[in-house]
Amino acid sequence: MNTTKHDLVAAVARGTGLTQSEIKIVVEEFLEAIAEELERGRTIEFRGFGTFSVKERKARPARNPRTGEVVPLERRMVTVFKCSGELRERIENGEL
Repeated sequence: MNTTKHDLVAAVARGTGLTQSEIKIVVEEFLEAIAEELERGRTIEFRGFGTFSVKERKARPARNPRTGEVVPLERRMVTVFKCSGELRERIENGEL
């Protein structure tokens, strides 16, 4: 089961007592700020949660699984998330 932005907004609204419309604005601005920093190539660190960064994937040959044909993949930038040790431990211990 997936959690959507709406689900997160509703959960934060319940926890804070603020309205969902107020929380939605904050969440959208927060996500936009993260996106802008990643566009600039900056790393974003949330201590105790994890780190978002942008890394380069080098150009490489790939193979079409249906035909076996070699297809070149161009160099590209990808977003990477690395969870903190604290979050990893919570996930492994089922504390979430």
